[in-house]
Amino acid sequence: MSARRLLRACAAALLLAAGSAPAQDLLIRNATVHTADAASGTLRGADVLVRGGRIAAVGRALAAPAGATVVEAGGRPLTPALFAGINDIGVEEVSGEGATVDASLALGANAADMRVRPEFDVTLAYNPDSVLVPVARVEGLGWSLLAAGSKPGGSFIGGQGGVVRLDGSLDAVGPRALFVTLGGEGATLSGSSRAAQWMLLDQLRDEARGRIGPDSPFALLTPAGRTTLARYLGGQGRVLVRVQRAADILRTLRWAQANGVQVALVGASEGWKVAPQIAAAKVPVFVDVLANLPGDFDELAASAENAARLHAAGVAVAFYRSDDASHNARKIRQVAGNAVAYGLPWEAALAGLTTVPARALGVEAQVGSRIAPGQRADLVLWSGDPLDVASIAEQLWLDGRAVPMRSRQTELRDRYLHQDTGLPRSYPNDAR
Repeated sequence: MSARRLLRACAAALLLAAGSAPAQDLLIRNATVHTADAASGTLRGADVLVRGGRIAAVGRALAAPAGATVVEAGGRPLTPALFAGINDIGVEEVSGEGATVDASLALGANAADMRVRPEFDVTLAYNPDSVLVPVARVEGLGWSLLAAGSKPGGSFIGGQGGVVRLDGSLDAVGPRALFVTLGGEGATLSGSSRAAQWMLLDQLRDEARGRIGPDSPFALLTPAGRTTLARYLGGQGRVLVRVQRAADILRTLRWAQANGVQVALVGASEGWKVAPQIAAAKVPVFVDVLANLPGDFDELAASAENAARLHAAGVAVAFYRSDDASHNARKIRQVAGNAVAYGLPWEAALAGLTTVPARALGVEAQVGSRIAPGQRADLVLWSGDPLDVASIAEQLWLDGRAVPMRSRQTELRDRYLHQDTGLPRSYPNDAR
């Protein structure tokens, strides 16, 4: 091993060891602090003091405790660590290699073999050592929502996912959420008709509430499935419903209200058409502003102004990526930036990557979604506007610890981007 490689290996070991060390005091001085807190807004020339992994104070001319690390921000933007969206980070490694994808369930291709399995919990496959975790972190993303998908051989009820902090810890998973796919996309998993989805949902409700016995030949749930579904029917946990068409959205809101279910809408491409009803139901919506074309018959009224119109009606708007959301999680900033370009206020767009998803998923106390005293010190210092794709995350802190801004991509770049070493271009930079 060359001396340079040995030094790099030692440095990597020290960085890994530092990740498990006690949080040290930190003072970030003279930043443009985007607090994501409606009461505080944006503070220019402000300092943020971190002690014990939590924000101790936000203000001007704060004193650094003895031994604290001091970072001079020079007026650059500071935000909470951003939400990475709804994706499969940690349960999908290589999309084209089935053995590395654990995001959805398919128990059988025959109707006789299939049951609805809401008890399926995709978080049990989460791998904190996935290369996608640091790839997301270097983009300023600090937490995510793992999704349970639906596919042939499965059901329109995909199962449970959960909130996960991208801190590399073995115990990173938080509250669970149930995933349901309705409308045209879910019709292939519910008898080839969206009408059948409501029939099946009513039957599943009756099973979970004991109105249909477990020994019935028509039962669709296992005992564990009954227990799981009953919990969500009791309002314990959020049900994320992927649905696009305005008429299907209204049916979802009515079914949820009638059955005491806490839902959030995912997609809602035609949500702007029924925005007042969504707002009245106090249902949050996860939107992808880049999905603004009529890709199918459920999305004929898709609009780039969807987020802005929903927000104007009083809907809490969060963001997600509908396409390649795991390997390209960084594009969620582009989603939010495009929403601003089409009328969404900038502060509302930042909230859609911080406080809105945290509140919707019940994790305000578990992720640093606001910059305020007492909150977890999950912070990002940016080179410029965080909603501008030309800006980069210069440093991410989780619980006040500086995260190495390094991923497999940056290591490959540093290894192979040509330098004048006197060797042909095909040689790595550390070859000797």
